[in-house]
Amino acid sequence: MIRKAVTGLLAPIAILLSTGIPSAQAHDKSVGSTNPGPVYETVTDKSGKLSLQTFGRPDGKDMVFRISGSVYANIEGNSLDPAMRHGQKLFNIEGYNIRRLYRVPDTNQLYQLSREIVFYTDPADPQRILREWRNPIDGKTYPVVPINNDTVNFGPFTITPSYAGPPMRQLHDETVWTSDIGVRTNFGTTLGERFGLAGGVYAAQEMFDFSVDRREVAARTKPGVPAGAMKTKISWARTSPWAPFMCLAETDVRGQLTYHARSWSLGSYAQIEPWLRAEVEAKHPLYKAAPGAPGPSESSWTSFHNKQLGKGATTWAGWCAANGRA
Repeated sequence: MIRKAVTGLLAPIAILLSTGIPSAQAHDKSVGSTNPGPVYETVTDKSGKLSLQTFGRPDGKDMVFRISGSVYANIEGNSLDPAMRHGQKLFNIEGYNIRRLYRVPDTNQLYQLSREIVFYTDPADPQRILREWRNPIDGKTYPVVPINNDTVNFGPFTITPSYAGPPMRQLHDETVWTSDIGVRTNFGTTLGERFGLAGGVYAAQEMFDFSVDRREVAARTKPGVPAGAMKTKISWARTSPWAPFMCLAETDVRGQLTYHARSWSLGSYAQIEPWLRAEVEAKHPLYKAAPGAPGPSESSWTSFHNKQLGKGATTWAGWCAANGRA
């Protein structure tokens, strides 16, 4: 299993299956093709077939995991009450990860290539995107920065006929599997920016449950290359430090965020609701498609560092000071 820092909301989907063993290359019918289909077609293990289809469509076209949920304050001892209560719903979140499977030409190596954009929305109205947020601790209002990770890539994974996915169980009519990952990244060392984190270390817990119903399992595990995206449902929870735009230093303000969301697969970008596509097309058009080739990845925090802090041109504390409005 690959031991990498999780870099996106749905990144653990990729980590689940990163266990390929090098072997002879699979034969492709077209030299130089990045189409994953001929490599996918060699897999015989049921769990390998199912879990690979959470990476992307076996035909190599874009698919989407739509993400919808809520974010709550998780405050030890309810110590910030009444300004912020333990269990208080602070935001809704609405967005998606758009991804594809990419084959390294003339090899049996696959990548998952993706981008993700997730908006913080009004806790009372999921479709009202928040542009600013009033910090109840310092009384200042800050611009809300969506999760916008370009890109979130994993691989390469070596795909052989014996390629296997994670352990799976049958619960009623559904095949289910899980991924629980503790994340620890020292941004003080890697970025030279501590973000107000204890020791400069981002520490979080990511927990995923995947489920596919029996009819879809039967349809998607037959020999050959299945068309379209597998109908997959995901439950996701994350406990992590305050988001960077909130300008709450973990070292000074006790508490964390708990994210709880659902995710479900869509066959293409066109299947996303019009209100969400309108926001993306007006302000974030890059996220209409998955990347075309492997490259470096971002997390919510490295994205903030790259885009808001100018890759270190200013500090997190400096950004908060410049953007907080009384």
